[in-house]
Order: sequence, then C-alpha cells, then structure tokens
Amino acid sequence: MIDQTDIDTDEFYNREDLTLTEYQNAASSTAIYPASVQILYPTLGLAGEAGEVANKVKKIVRDGKLDRDGIAGELGDCLWYIAAVCRDLGLKMSDVAADNLAKLAKRKENNTLQGNGDNR
Repeated sequence: MIDQTDIDTDEFYNREDLTLTEYQNAASSTAIYPASVQILYPTLGLAGEAGEVANKVKKIVRDGKLDRDGIAGELGDCLWYIAAVCRDLGLKMSDVAADNLAKLAKRKENNTLQGNGDNR
C-alpha cells in the first residue's frame, strides 16, 4: 500500500530543481560497496559509465539515430559515480562545481579556454 513516505519520496526524486547537495545526499544512501574500495570502486565505475556514454554517441555515427534518453541515463549513472567519489574524498559536489566554474571563468578571462594542460 502506498503511504505518505512513498508520496514524499516520489515528489523528491521527480523534482526539476534538485540541487547538487540534495542529489549527493540522496545518492549516498544507495552507495553500497566495501570501505576497502572507497574511491577506487566509484572511479572505475565512472570510467565505465563514461565509456557507455561514448558508446551511445558512437552509435549515432553508425546508425544515424540519437538515443537521447539512453545517453541521459548513462549521464545519470556518471553523476551517481561522481557523487560517490566526492563522498569518499569528503568533497561536496557543489564545491567541485563552483571551483570548476571559477577555473573556467579565469581561463575565459585569460583567453586560455583552448589549449592543453591544467595550468592555462
């Protein structure tokens, strides 16, 4: 039988304005792997899921069809693994995102968005 918890959960997970912090906290409750493989497990999972995104994009070239929902699903899996790596490292996804935007803004200001290397 559906109760108020089910309704609240459905409303939470079907919001369009979910913050990174809310996502990271919710995703953390589903991160079930041994502490002995923290960082390693989700990093390898992230690499695998990124490969699945690339594979879906490759199929656009081969088949000429865009599987938007399939790519979105794989990107969601990437997001989950990013949340897990952040959790294992004691990082907040919102801080990682803000730091990345600041780095990109500085590169834009310095006209170094293009090029190679971390120190542009």
